[in-house]
Amino acid sequence: MGKDEKRAWLSTLLCLAFMIAGRIAQAMALTWFPLLFIIAIIFGGWKQTSEGLQELIHKQTLNVDLLMALAAIGACIIGNWFEGAMLTFIFCLSGFLEEYTTNKSRKEITALMNLQPTLALKYFPDGSLEEVPVEEVAVGDLLMVPKGGTIPIDGIITKGNSPINEAAINGESLPAEKTVGAEVYGGTLNLGNALTVKVRTVASDTVMAKIVKLVEEAENQPTKTATFINKIENIYVKMVLIAVPLMIFLPYFFLGWSWHESFYRGMVLLVVASPCALVASATPATLAAISAGAKNGILVKGGAALERLSHLRAITFDKTGTLTEGRPVVTDAVFIEDSLLVRQMLLAMESQTTHPLSTAIIDYLSETTPLEENWQDLPVEEVTGFGLQCQLEGQLWRVGKYQFADQQAQPLSKKQESQIQQLLASGKTLIYLTRAGQLLAFLALQDVAKPEAYQVINYFKDQKIYTSMLTGDNYETASVISRNLGLDAFQANCLPEDKAKIIAELGETHGVNVMVGDGINDAPALANAAIGVAMGEGTDLAVDVADMVLMKNDLRKLQMAHQHAQKLERVIKQNIIFSIGVILLLILSNFVQILTLPLGVIGHEGSTILVILNGLRLLRMKSIPESNHACAPCPLQSSTKKEPKIV
Repeated sequence: MGKDEKRAWLSTLLCLAFMIAGRIAQAMALTWFPLLFIIAIIFGGWKQTSEGLQELIHKQTLNVDLLMALAAIGACIIGNWFEGAMLTFIFCLSGFLEEYTTNKSRKEITALMNLQPTLALKYFPDGSLEEVPVEEVAVGDLLMVPKGGTIPIDGIITKGNSPINEAAINGESLPAEKTVGAEVYGGTLNLGNALTVKVRTVASDTVMAKIVKLVEEAENQPTKTATFINKIENIYVKMVLIAVPLMIFLPYFFLGWSWHESFYRGMVLLVVASPCALVASATPATLAAISAGAKNGILVKGGAALERLSHLRAITFDKTGTLTEGRPVVTDAVFIEDSLLVRQMLLAMESQTTHPLSTAIIDYLSETTPLEENWQDLPVEEVTGFGLQCQLEGQLWRVGKYQFADQQAQPLSKKQESQIQQLLASGKTLIYLTRAGQLLAFLALQDVAKPEAYQVINYFKDQKIYTSMLTGDNYETASVISRNLGLDAFQANCLPEDKAKIIAELGETHGVNVMVGDGINDAPALANAAIGVAMGEGTDLAVDVADMVLMKNDLRKLQMAHQHAQKLERVIKQNIIFSIGVILLLILSNFVQILTLPLGVIGHEGSTILVILNGLRLLRMKSIPESNHACAPCPLQSSTKKEPKIV
């Protein structure tokens, strides 16, 4: 419990103690009992009243705190000392609970800040190891992270391997296996062996520091609904202050009420017409939603972005790294001569280069094809832009493009020609293996869609949201990915300015739209969309201009965010309708003279507490189960999906 909460709690307890003492003294007919009630009112109402007066003096605005103070004073004037003290006590208790529950919604940001390490074990040139403040660590320094220790700063592993718990960064519960060359992030937990980490950034620029900054900024950016409510509070309070004298004088002069009854009803009106619950309808709920998102690896830069997301009408995705894995994989492999020698030769030749296509072929073959050390000594020559070649036992082996592999010595069968044409038509890249001009195998590679992309696209389509894709890739590849995912439209060969223009047009056509991307070329489109969503592993520029960041490159997080934004909108609407309904009911009950001041206080402050607690339900975020798709559907198969149009 923070200092402010402790003070609020102490004030509430003292107010209650003196209120009870005053009630006992009143029952004993002690003449000085009003003094105890006055002390109770001072303890319970000093903080809110002083804040209300400061706002009136410095900002020339009225708020609900002054209404409560005036109501308590009015109750004492007409001799209702106990009611005045009770009003102050319940209002003070409500204030404490509001502060407590609001701070509860902020606990995720506090937890994030606590995760930022303050010390690091640094290696010095003489080999010694010393603990130093993280702020003194420089880029290039080597640090030691012991087993069970927190990684102090972002860096690259130079020695060791270990599972790392990165839940604080991406919301993923399962640890990530990290080895030499892998990136690690400050604030994450080393669960296994000791690691040596080379620092790659200063403390203020770590991923964790950026997360904390983003969440802090988000909590200071309210929704439009909250902003509107705050704007009308001053006007509403003025209306209440005008209505109270009317409530006192009109019944007294025209309805025959006694002065005591008229004044009493005016004080009750001061209490029940106060918009405390209405004011609390949006902000605690929004803070809870932002905190829940941060806990689950979804950073939202302000409540306004969440509010817009709930009204989403169109969503557009970048292809590479967003809808797809961002790296090629072998989707089809046809071995005309399927022998161990052929597979070993192909694997051995591809192992001599670091080309992305070679990496995919190595991943495909390495699990099923044994390769002894002597294969690593093959005299493989890399022909830039074409492929690889190697002489073995007087025969020339080639791996690469069609023209380079040169399989003209042996014509292809009709079946093989048909297979190749279908694979090429589906936008795949083909790699051929030949020996002395004889075709031995051909493999098709493609950057395939992420498994979760299917369920996310289906979700948005079920929500009647227009889905599209923009990519700088060629038409054939874009067409296949778009058709397999069931997108409504796509556009290939896009430059950054093309993406920005199309996004602006989609916003005008459909309304609130989202752009999801991860690269520098996506930044203009992210900025032009109503909501820009950046993948957390994307470029810094994309993350900076986006309104939302998915810390883990998992599109299911976007579905979670949309569902949570819709829940936030429902909760705020519930709170507004409930609070207005309670105010109207209490005002009516007061006018017909069936509502007492204590009951009015309970009804008013109770509704405020219920509204806040309802908003705190947003601290729980619904997770999305894993997709059943293991890989992209094979384009060689017939598809019943509607052909996407070209935007």
